[in-house]
Amino acid sequence: MTIYIINPNSSQNVTDGIDRAVDPMRSDSPVPIAARTLAEGPAGIESQAHVDGVVAPLLTHCAALEKDASAFVVACYSDPGLAALREQSDRPVLGIAEASILTAMTLGQRFGIISILSKSIPRHMRYVGAMGVMDRMAGDQPLRLGVQELADEPRTFARLQAVGTSLRDSAMADVVILGCAGMTA
Repeated sequence: MTIYIINPNSSQNVTDGIDRAVDPMRSDSPVPIAARTLAEGPAGIESQAHVDGVVAPLLTHCAALEKDASAFVVACYSDPGLAALREQSDRPVLGIAEASILTAMTLGQRFGIISILSKSIPRHMRYVGAMGVMDRMAGDQPLRLGVQELADEPRTFARLQAVGTSLRDSAMADVVILGCAGMTA
């Protein structure tokens, strides 16, 4: 049995970053943890069309892993296909957006989200609203960097610091969430 973390974009660099980020958990996990790339996905999930377009290949990919899976983690902040995968699978299915928001609310009263692009914000707002926790959201601010640009570590880190500080100081966020799995790279 294996916990499968599925990166629904085709960027191996993002999957490698996810793999490095979860590496410290492996020694405590009773089962292996494997990060996988959805080869059929776009280079980055940056639009609603990208989110919608990866659902069918994600379901197919996970169906092939079902008998060996302990759980699935959808490693994209838009949680593409989360409800459909929960419906399809007999295994626990987690999405990083849902999990991060629920966790953030246990750590502080108001959370802020650092998005990759401005066009990500309406998608996040719809999701937070659907979760019924809009009143706990302090704000959502973009890095103004696409998924592929996140590989530029000095630039990304500088933007993360600036946007995180703004969410903390201007929006009054108690907890700041990184709104893209690509931020691990």
